Amino acid sequence: MNEATQQYVRQHADDDVRQLALRGFRNPDVDFTLALQQIQGRQTARSKLPTWAAHEEIVYPPHLNMEQCSSEQTARYKAAVCRRVMNMLDSSNTPQSLVDLTGGFGVDFAFMAECFDHATYVERDTQLFAVSSENLRQLLQSSDTTLDFINADGTTYFPTLDHVTMFFLDPARRDVHGGRTYGINDCTPDVLAIEEKLLQRADFVLLKLSPMLDWRKTVNDLGSAFVREIHIVATGGECKEMLVLLSSVGDGFRLYCVNDDYVFEVSPDKASLVPFEGKITDAHYLYEPNAAIMKAGCFGELAHRFGVTPIAHNSHLFLSSNPHPDFPGRKFRINVVTTMNKRDLRIVLSGLKQANITVRNFPLSVAELRKRLKLSEGGSTYLFATTQADGTHILLLCDKL
Repeated sequence: MNEATQQYVRQHADDDVRQLALRGFRNPDVDFTLALQQIQGRQTARSKLPTWAAHEEIVYPPHLNMEQCSSEQTARYKAAVCRRVMNMLDSSNTPQSLVDLTGGFGVDFAFMAECFDHATYVERDTQLFAVSSENLRQLLQSSDTTLDFINADGTTYFPTLDHVTMFFLDPARRDVHGGRTYGINDCTPDVLAIEEKLLQRADFVLLKLSPMLDWRKTVNDLGSAFVREIHIVATGGECKEMLVLLSSVGDGFRLYCVNDDYVFEVSPDKASLVPFEGKITDAHYLYEPNAAIMKAGCFGELAHRFGVTPIAHNSHLFLSSNPHPDFPGRKFRINVVTTMNKRDLRIVLSGLKQANITVRNFPLSVAELRKRLKLSEGGSTYLFATTQADGTHILLLCDKL
């Protein structure tokens, strides 16, 4: 960017990009399109990449690249995985090396690179490579890691290497028409087609995949002989990605449910799930697992470890007579339990005008139930609609702990 463009970006750093675009700008010294891209990128980075946002010299790519790149929080988690895995290796005489074969905007690379002695960023898009490689040089200039930047297709570059400690791949989850894809073999590159060749040249392969994938099918697709770890990563109550660690050495694997700073580690042979068989009125506390555990579905291990009991097999809500403050998810005190009987509802909901409604294993949507109960959204009451093991539909009115 020239000085005039940089000045425009600084002057309008907090302005609405859409309004700026509509207003237009006629100074020939200002690259208007680039300026709007930088303003939008910096505004996104404030929440998604706060460390990067503090560096004024960072140049941001088009919106799609910003949308697809990892957040700083998930990138830091990948770095933590790398550090733990590298500590498992006997590296007294062998430098540890990372090769990111799908570099993109370079967020993951920036945080993972410092866990290794040598790190190589590979990106095939020439324009994105030019922007990202310069950003990374700026961000990592004080790092002790030796860095290389390669403008090439990762699938043709990695066969030229002899051996590395870890390959990292984040396959593009869009087809040639720009539509979203989720299956491993529908992404670019197709990891299933090159998996064994990758493992011939690396101790480990770390994959970033869609959070939409089922982890059991992922293990089956990639082969249980190679899968060592699966990490389901959620931030802000939303699943963001699935990480898969592959290696041709060792056997068995562990499952990690990551929700912000909380990590719930389980083994695949989790405890069986036994539905609640007592009187639901004897339970005083209700628990809703966090997003990562919900996605993983490791409810048996959850119930076994925290001493809570599921309302029913498919309800994904748990009960206890005593509080469990360490439970990984939302926790509530149960005030009232009622059926959907009109008379019971009239008594229980008397005077209640609003509530925060959640439905689990229930025939009505939140909107439909809210309309039937004539409740607006909000307030301090939390209402859970679900189904007991005997098929009875119930409502639980709770206070959040």
